[in-house]
Amino acid sequence: MIRWFADLDRLLRGEATRPDALRRGTIEVSVPGLLFVSIVLAAVYGVCMGSYALFREGGPSGTQLVASAVKVPALFYLTLVVTFPSLYVSNALVGSRLGPIALLRLVVAAIAVMVAVLASLGPIVAFFSVMTTSYRFVLLLNVVVCAVSGGLGLRFLLNTLQRLSMAELHTGGPVEVEPIDESAAGRPAPSAIEPVKGQVMTRPVRLIFRCWVFLFGVVGAQMAWVLRPFVGDPNQPFTWFRPRQSNFFEAVWHSLLNLFG
Repeated sequence: MIRWFADLDRLLRGEATRPDALRRGTIEVSVPGLLFVSIVLAAVYGVCMGSYALFREGGPSGTQLVASAVKVPALFYLTLVVTFPSLYVSNALVGSRLGPIALLRLVVAAIAVMVAVLASLGPIVAFFSVMTTSYRFVLLLNVVVCAVSGGLGLRFLLNTLQRLSMAELHTGGPVEVEPIDESAAGRPAPSAIEPVKGQVMTRPVRLIFRCWVFLFGVVGAQMAWVLRPFVGDPNQPFTWFRPRQSNFFEAVWHSLLNLFG
């Protein structure tokens, strides 16, 4: 188990995604280990989300903590199940060299990075959940936190894909890009989300992955709406799921209007 958390630490520090560490065309981390670690960290963030209900009289109380701890991991991996087939087929059609296992390892690593950022911001969410009585404010705070973590995780995915492409071309022969081992050139190795110079991916591959990143975000947002509530409305009794109505984006717009109106 310690090794699994060490793999996540290597991802966050960029050690597992340095161009010279990707010579085999894949990220050398344990997929089952990252799955376990990301589920644990997502559950931790779920507890932080549900903590708002603990301090509101008449609210769903501790039951919401359990529900949120279960739903947050489910949110990420249900979204992955829905979107991964489209990524794999599109990836194959445009001629990317990533196989299904390498592609899955890359996406799971990106989700692990997202969840690690979420869990790191969880105490802040819990703090404001205790200090405020505004349900709308807590909802929007969680939306912002999830957007930030999602953006960083998906940037990690695109940057790592670029490095994988560089590594594959490097092993097949010399290419006109900057040296793969940047530390050898007297410069520090790039961080996990720092772009490396030298565009070696074809335009169709870049386009497919950027479209998929957008699709993952949209499906994830709507999946969160389907799985709600995560925070727990103090004016409503506890329920595992709410009736299906409206959509995520309309709900966020109405929350903004109610907060600032």
